[in-house]
Amino acid sequence: MKDILTKKTIYLLLLAALFFSLPANALSVKHSFNAFIGPFNASVADFEYQLTDSRYAVYSNIKTHGLFDTLYPFEALYSTTGFLKKDKMQTDTYKYQSKSRFSKRTKDVIYSSKGIPLQIISTKNGKEKIKKVNTTENVNDTTDLQTVVAAIANQYNKTQNCNATMRIFDGKRRFDVIFEDLGKDNIEKDENSPFYGEATKCSMYIDKLKEDGDDMLWQLTSDSPIYFWIMKDKESKAPFIAKIMVEETPLGEMNVYTTNIEVTK
Repeated sequence: MKDILTKKTIYLLLLAALFFSLPANALSVKHSFNAFIGPFNASVADFEYQLTDSRYAVYSNIKTHGLFDTLYPFEALYSTTGFLKKDKMQTDTYKYQSKSRFSKRTKDVIYSSKGIPLQIISTKNGKEKIKKVNTTENVNDTTDLQTVVAAIANQYNKTQNCNATMRIFDGKRRFDVIFEDLGKDNIEKDENSPFYGEATKCSMYIDKLKEDGDDMLWQLTSDSPIYFWIMKDKESKAPFIAKIMVEETPLGEMNVYTTNIEVTK
Protein backbone atom coordinates (compact mmCIF):
# COMPACT_ATOMS: atom_id res chain seq x y z
CA MET A 1 0.00 0.00 0.00
CA LYS A 2 2.94 2.37 0.44
CA ASP A 3 3.35 2.66 -3.33
CA ILE A 4 -0.30 3.66 -3.79
CA LEU A 5 -0.19 6.32 -1.09
CA THR A 6 3.11 7.62 -2.41
CA LYS A 7 1.72 8.10 -5.90
CA LYS A 8 -1.31 9.88 -4.47
CA THR A 9 1.05 12.24 -2.62
CA ILE A 10 3.06 12.89 -5.77
CA TYR A 11 0.01 13.81 -7.87
CA LEU A 12 -1.15 16.23 -5.17
CA LEU A 13 2.17 18.04 -5.33
CA LEU A 14 2.05 18.06 -9.13
CA LEU A 15 -1.37 19.65 -9.16
CA ALA A 16 -0.52 22.26 -6.58
CA ALA A 17 2.82 23.29 -7.98
CA LEU A 18 1.78 23.73 -11.59
CA PHE A 19 0.07 27.01 -10.73
CA PHE A 20 3.34 28.72 -9.81
CA SER A 21 3.70 29.79 -13.43
CA LEU A 22 0.84 32.25 -13.05
CA PRO A 23 1.66 35.98 -13.24
CA ALA A 24 2.89 37.59 -10.02
CA ASN A 25 -0.37 39.51 -9.58
CA ALA A 26 -2.21 36.23 -8.98
CA LEU A 27 -2.46 36.24 -5.19
CA SER A 28 -3.89 32.78 -4.64
CA VAL A 29 -5.11 29.65 -6.37
CA LYS A 30 -7.39 26.96 -5.01
CA HIS A 31 -7.61 23.57 -6.65
CA SER A 32 -9.79 20.52 -6.00
CA PHE A 33 -9.46 17.00 -7.35
CA ASN A 34 -10.56 13.42 -6.86
CA ALA A 35 -8.74 10.10 -7.24
CA PHE A 36 -10.01 6.69 -8.29
CA ILE A 37 -7.96 3.54 -7.66
CA GLY A 38 -9.39 0.41 -9.22
CA PRO A 39 -13.00 0.22 -7.98
CA PHE A 40 -12.46 2.81 -5.23
CA ASN A 41 -13.31 6.51 -5.16
CA ALA A 42 -10.18 6.71 -3.05
CA SER A 43 -9.31 10.25 -1.99
CA VAL A 44 -10.04 13.95 -2.13
CA ALA A 45 -7.53 16.76 -1.90
CA ASP A 46 -7.12 20.49 -2.19
CA PHE A 47 -4.43 23.14 -1.92
CA GLU A 48 -3.89 26.85 -1.71
CA TYR A 49 -0.83 28.68 -2.97
CA GLN A 50 0.34 32.27 -2.64
CA LEU A 51 2.75 34.15 -4.87
CA THR A 52 4.32 37.61 -4.78
CA ASP A 53 7.16 39.19 -6.75
CA SER A 54 9.75 37.85 -4.32
CA ARG A 55 8.22 34.89 -2.41
CA TYR A 56 6.07 31.82 -2.89
CA ALA A 57 4.22 29.38 -0.65
CA VAL A 58 2.10 26.28 -1.22
CA TYR A 59 -0.04 24.31 1.20
CA SER A 60 -1.23 20.88 0.05
CA ASN A 61 -3.35 18.27 1.78
CA ILE A 62 -4.72 14.86 0.90
CA LYS A 63 -7.16 12.55 2.66
CA THR A 64 -8.44 9.09 1.80
CA HIS A 65 -12.17 8.85 1.18
CA GLY A 66 -15.13 6.52 1.68
CA LEU A 67 -14.53 2.76 1.83
CA PHE A 68 -10.87 3.27 0.89
CA ASP A 69 -10.48 5.43 4.01
CA THR A 70 -11.92 2.62 6.11
CA LEU A 71 -9.46 0.12 4.64
CA TYR A 72 -6.36 2.32 4.30
CA PRO A 73 -6.82 5.58 6.28
CA PHE A 74 -4.25 8.24 5.46
CA GLU A 75 -4.03 12.02 5.49
CA ALA A 76 -1.12 14.38 4.97
CA LEU A 77 -0.33 18.07 4.91
CA TYR A 78 2.66 19.66 3.12
CA SER A 79 3.85 23.24 3.48
CA THR A 80 6.66 24.88 1.50
CA THR A 81 7.86 28.48 1.40
CA GLY A 82 10.70 30.09 -0.52
CA PHE A 83 12.19 32.97 -2.48
CA LEU A 84 12.04 33.85 -6.16
CA LYS A 85 15.43 34.93 -7.48
CA LYS A 86 15.83 35.50 -11.22
CA ASP A 87 13.07 32.95 -11.91
CA LYS A 88 14.79 30.40 -9.68
CA MET A 89 12.76 29.00 -6.81
CA GLN A 90 14.76 28.60 -3.61
CA THR A 91 13.19 26.71 -0.70
CA ASP A 92 13.59 28.16 2.78
CA THR A 93 11.09 26.04 4.77
CA TYR A 94 9.56 22.62 4.25
CA LYS A 95 7.12 20.98 6.67
CA TYR A 96 5.26 17.69 6.44
CA GLN A 97 2.85 15.86 8.69
CA SER A 98 0.90 12.66 8.11
CA LYS A 99 -1.38 10.26 9.90
CA SER A 100 -2.12 6.65 9.00
CA ARG A 101 -3.77 3.82 10.95
CA PHE A 102 -0.67 3.03 12.99
CA SER A 103 1.54 6.11 12.93
CA LYS A 104 1.79 9.89 13.06
CA ARG A 105 4.80 11.51 11.44
CA THR A 106 6.17 15.02 11.05
CA LYS A 107 9.23 16.45 9.31
CA ASP A 108 10.67 19.97 9.36
CA VAL A 109 13.66 20.74 7.12
CA ILE A 110 15.74 23.78 8.14
CA TYR A 111 17.51 25.59 5.28
CA SER A 112 20.34 28.11 5.13
CA SER A 113 19.89 31.53 3.52
CA LYS A 114 21.34 29.98 0.36
CA GLY A 115 18.74 27.23 0.23
CA ILE A 116 21.01 24.46 1.52
CA PRO A 117 19.34 21.98 3.92
CA LEU A 118 21.06 22.07 7.31
CA GLN A 119 18.92 20.16 9.79
CA ILE A 120 15.93 17.82 9.89
CA ILE A 121 13.59 17.67 12.87
CA SER A 122 11.25 14.68 12.63
CA THR A 123 8.85 12.79 14.85
CA LYS A 124 7.21 9.38 14.70
CA ASN A 125 4.37 8.76 17.15
CA GLY A 126 5.59 11.63 19.30
CA LYS A 127 9.26 10.59 19.47
CA GLU A 128 11.45 13.44 18.21
CA LYS A 129 14.68 13.05 16.28
CA ILE A 130 17.02 15.90 15.30
CA LYS A 131 19.58 15.25 12.59
CA LYS A 132 22.19 17.48 10.99
CA VAL A 133 22.46 17.12 7.24
CA ASN A 134 25.66 15.42 6.12
CA THR A 135 27.25 17.84 3.65
CA THR A 136 29.09 14.95 1.99
CA GLU A 137 25.72 13.81 0.59
CA ASN A 138 26.07 16.45 -2.13
CA VAL A 139 22.90 18.32 -1.20
CA ASN A 140 23.85 21.63 -2.80
CA ASP A 141 21.42 22.73 -5.53
CA THR A 142 18.75 20.34 -4.25
CA THR A 143 15.21 21.26 -3.26
CA ASP A 144 11.96 19.72 -2.04
CA LEU A 145 9.41 18.01 -4.28
CA GLN A 146 6.82 20.80 -4.26
CA THR A 147 9.40 23.36 -5.38
CA VAL A 148 10.89 21.07 -8.03
CA VAL A 149 7.50 20.54 -9.64
CA ALA A 150 6.85 24.28 -9.44
CA ALA A 151 10.08 24.73 -11.38
CA ILE A 152 9.00 22.30 -14.10
CA ALA A 153 5.69 24.16 -14.33
CA ASN A 154 7.54 27.44 -14.76
CA GLN A 155 9.69 25.83 -17.46
CA TYR A 156 6.63 24.46 -19.27
CA ASN A 157 4.94 27.85 -19.19
CA LYS A 158 7.95 29.39 -20.95
CA THR A 159 8.98 26.62 -23.35
CA GLN A 160 5.86 24.40 -23.71
CA ASN A 161 8.12 21.45 -22.90
CA CYS A 162 8.51 19.37 -19.74
CA ASN A 163 11.80 17.53 -20.40
CA ALA A 164 14.02 17.95 -17.33
CA THR A 165 16.01 16.23 -14.60
CA MET A 166 16.07 17.87 -11.16
CA ARG A 167 17.62 17.06 -7.80
CA ILE A 168 15.77 16.50 -4.52
CA PHE A 169 16.92 15.95 -0.97
CA ASP A 170 14.18 14.52 1.29
CA GLY A 171 16.00 14.74 4.60
CA LYS A 172 17.48 11.24 4.24
CA ARG A 173 18.75 10.77 0.71
CA ARG A 174 19.22 12.61 -2.57
CA PHE A 175 17.08 11.69 -5.60
CA ASP A 176 16.75 12.61 -9.25
CA VAL A 177 13.27 13.52 -10.46
CA ILE A 178 13.00 12.91 -14.20
CA PHE A 179 10.35 14.49 -16.43
CA GLU A 180 9.76 13.52 -20.06
CA ASP A 181 7.62 15.34 -22.62
CA LEU A 182 5.50 12.83 -24.57
CA GLY A 183 3.88 15.32 -26.96
CA LYS A 184 0.29 16.31 -27.67
CA ASP A 185 -2.54 14.02 -26.65
CA ASN A 186 -6.31 14.13 -26.22
CA ILE A 187 -8.20 13.75 -22.94
CA GLU A 188 -11.53 12.05 -23.49
CA LYS A 189 -14.63 13.52 -21.88
CA ASP A 190 -15.33 11.90 -18.52
CA GLU A 191 -18.16 12.37 -16.04
CA ASN A 192 -15.63 12.81 -13.22
CA SER A 193 -14.10 16.01 -14.60
CA PRO A 194 -15.18 19.09 -16.57
CA PHE A 195 -11.80 19.24 -18.33
CA TYR A 196 -11.15 17.42 -21.61
CA GLY A 197 -9.65 18.00 -25.06
CA GLU A 198 -6.14 18.62 -26.37
CA ALA A 199 -3.36 18.52 -23.78
CA THR A 200 0.36 17.93 -23.42
CA LYS A 201 1.21 14.51 -22.00
CA CYS A 202 4.25 14.17 -19.73
CA SER A 203 5.72 11.51 -17.48
CA MET A 204 7.49 11.77 -14.16
CA TYR A 205 9.42 9.29 -12.10
CA ILE A 206 11.87 9.31 -9.23
CA ASP A 207 15.26 7.66 -9.61
CA LYS A 208 16.16 6.49 -6.11
CA LEU A 209 19.80 6.12 -7.15
CA LYS A 210 19.80 2.45 -6.09
CA GLU A 211 18.95 3.29 -2.47
CA ASP A 212 16.21 1.77 -0.35
CA GLY A 213 14.27 3.35 2.46
CA ASP A 214 11.00 3.43 4.34
CA ASP A 215 10.01 7.04 3.63
CA MET A 216 6.59 6.75 1.99
CA LEU A 217 7.11 9.85 -0.16
CA TRP A 218 9.88 8.22 -2.16
CA GLN A 219 8.77 4.64 -2.72
CA LEU A 220 8.69 5.00 -6.49
CA THR A 221 10.93 3.23 -8.99
CA SER A 222 12.16 4.20 -12.41
CA ASP A 223 9.87 1.62 -14.03
CA SER A 224 6.71 3.10 -12.47
CA PRO A 225 6.18 6.52 -14.05
CA ILE A 226 3.32 8.85 -13.29
CA TYR A 227 1.65 10.21 -16.44
CA PHE A 228 0.02 13.63 -16.39
CA TRP A 229 -1.76 15.85 -18.91
CA ILE A 230 -1.30 19.64 -18.89
CA MET A 231 -3.97 22.03 -20.14
CA LYS A 232 -4.45 25.82 -19.81
CA ASP A 233 -7.27 27.50 -17.95
CA LYS A 234 -9.40 29.42 -20.47
CA GLU A 235 -9.77 32.57 -18.38
CA SER A 236 -6.47 32.94 -16.52
CA LYS A 237 -4.33 31.07 -19.12
CA ALA A 238 -2.69 29.26 -16.21
CA PRO A 239 -1.31 25.80 -17.01
CA PHE A 240 -2.76 23.05 -14.85
CA ILE A 241 -2.86 19.28 -14.72
CA ALA A 242 -6.24 18.06 -15.91
CA LYS A 243 -5.59 14.36 -15.36
CA ILE A 244 -3.03 12.01 -13.82
CA MET A 245 -2.78 8.29 -14.40
CA VAL A 246 -0.74 5.41 -12.99
CA GLU A 247 -1.20 2.26 -15.03
CA GLU A 248 -0.54 -0.30 -12.32
CA THR A 249 -1.13 -0.35 -8.57
CA PRO A 250 -1.91 -3.35 -6.35
CA LEU A 251 -5.60 -2.40 -6.68
CA GLY A 252 -5.62 -1.57 -10.38
CA GLU A 253 -5.22 1.53 -12.51
CA MET A 254 -5.26 4.90 -10.75
CA ASN A 255 -6.88 7.95 -12.37
CA VAL A 256 -6.90 11.42 -10.84
CA TYR A 257 -9.27 14.09 -12.14
CA THR A 258 -9.23 17.83 -11.59
CA THR A 259 -12.72 18.83 -10.48
CA ASN A 260 -12.43 22.58 -9.94
CA ILE A 261 -10.04 25.52 -10.36
CA GLU A 262 -10.43 28.87 -8.62
CA VAL A 263 -7.96 31.65 -9.42
CA THR A 264 -8.05 34.84 -7.31
CA LYS A 265 -6.10 37.85 -8.58
